[in-house]
Amino acid sequence: MIAGVILAAGSSLRLGRPKQLLMWRGRPLLQHVIEAAAASNLAELVLVLGHEAGRISDALTLPEGARLVHNPDYRSGQASSLRVGLNALAEDTQAAAVLLTDHPYVSASLIDRVLHEFELSSAPVVRPRFGEVPGHPVVVGRSEWERWRLTGDEGARSLLEGPDVRELPLDGVMFADVDTWDDYQALLDRE
Repeated sequence: MIAGVILAAGSSLRLGRPKQLLMWRGRPLLQHVIEAAAASNLAELVLVLGHEAGRISDALTLPEGARLVHNPDYRSGQASSLRVGLNALAEDTQAAAVLLTDHPYVSASLIDRVLHEFELSSAPVVRPRFGEVPGHPVVVGRSEWERWRLTGDEGARSLLEGPDVRELPLDGVMFADVDTWDDYQALLDRE
């Protein structure tokens, strides 16, 4: 079983407001990621919230079976949210697809393509690459979870390189990463 973990606990410091709640196509940015994950072949879905968790959860519609978990240590960085998300998954989970709030073009078909590649590959980690840009979701086998229980805000970049990582080239697939107000404006301008 492969589960989904959506990391959405951050305080969006570079943006200056919760990116989870930015409106795009009539819904909060985070809602698009939730809906894509729910429509994919993921067996379970865990959403990790932290900063303004109440306000964000009130703005969302969660699919049946999705679970919210709270990261009280969200200020320490994304690594703490990853730990909380992985710890919340069922014992029989074989792998986790890690998704981020700020990748609005993620779709169920994209998630399923990465899941399929993970299932075909012997690599313990699979991630898509959009041209020269690495992206999400990143699928991580349970055998790697202990290494992925990082601290602080170091993130998983150091773990996403090397022979154990299979990259899935997805040229021509829309990709956006919304970290700043300029990124958000560029997303809106594409519409």
